[in-house]
Amino acid sequence: MKLIKQIFLLLALLLSFTPTYGAETEKKGVDLEGILMGHIKDSYEWHVTDIGGKPIVMHFPVIVKSSTGWHVFSSSQFAEEKDANGNRPGPYGLYIANNAKHENKICELVNGQEVRPFDISITKTVMVLFIDAIILLLCILIPARWCKKHKVDDPAPKGFTGLVHMFVMTIYDDVVKPTLKDEADKYAPYLLTCFFFIFTANIMGIVPFPPGGGNLTGNISCTFFLALCTYLITNLTGTKAYWKDIFWGDVPTWLKVPVPLMPVIEFFSTLTKPFALMVRLFANMMAGHAIALSFACIIFVMFGINAILGTTMTVVSVGMSIFMMLLEVLVSYIQALVFTMLSAVFISLAHVKPEHSEK
Repeated sequence: MKLIKQIFLLLALLLSFTPTYGAETEKKGVDLEGILMGHIKDSYEWHVTDIGGKPIVMHFPVIVKSSTGWHVFSSSQFAEEKDANGNRPGPYGLYIANNAKHENKICELVNGQEVRPFDISITKTVMVLFIDAIILLLCILIPARWCKKHKVDDPAPKGFTGLVHMFVMTIYDDVVKPTLKDEADKYAPYLLTCFFFIFTANIMGIVPFPPGGGNLTGNISCTFFLALCTYLITNLTGTKAYWKDIFWGDVPTWLKVPVPLMPVIEFFSTLTKPFALMVRLFANMMAGHAIALSFACIIFVMFGINAILGTTMTVVSVGMSIFMMLLEVLVSYIQALVFTMLSAVFISLAHVKPEHSEK
């Protein structure tokens, strides 16, 4: 407690000798929102770093079908400087919009109206998805090759193969098998794929430099697709007893007809489960990245106020950033485990067997 009080007294003393946060920080031009949103949001290019004041950017292919037909070109053809409307003009009458409706999306003007063309471009999120998929395949196929060449009763593998083998057996023995029992082998491939894909994406998002640094699971489109897969597998493989419990459960008849109150509630519950999966993974991973970046941005804010205060807060900011990154490693594993475990539970609940009446 004494140390905390001394730190607060030191900060108060430094603040008393510093000017208010105003014109000086504006001159510095620290775009905190741009730093945070630039990492979280998707884009048509990947800003790596700045060397000698010159940005190092990876440009991706743009593939769109506009009012004038199909166009394929590099995102480098979009101007870096914005026009009077705040947009980044490009070829073929296309531009990257800068408004609330189509922010950072390719648009064009058709009869004076801003519209979005059919866009299947390779964006930063798509590139991160490809990278994570390749890494995941290598991490699984290399140990699988070892397992193919050895017998079951051979000594356990060591090194990287042993580590992956441990992860696979842990998830299978502690999550999939106890939940799905006799049907574990049937759904283990999907559940193990969910765990390793989410865990790989989470870990690669923590790496601060390419090929890492992409916030894939912090993109709600990715978590929506994963939750949709669980929803489809759960409901398409559900038993007759599962659907009977939803539309004609064991409740008083007046709750089912003439007003189908309970069937509507039960059917709505089938939608809330994947929704919870989607939001939980998205919110936790996005929040973790945002907090870690916020701690790093403290350095720029404080240097904009005063050099002494900036130097002092650098130690605190770096320490908190390291702590958050280490915490993110733990969260990456927990979120992958929770998604896999809940998916297994939802699938098992859809495989209920009909209750036999006692004779």
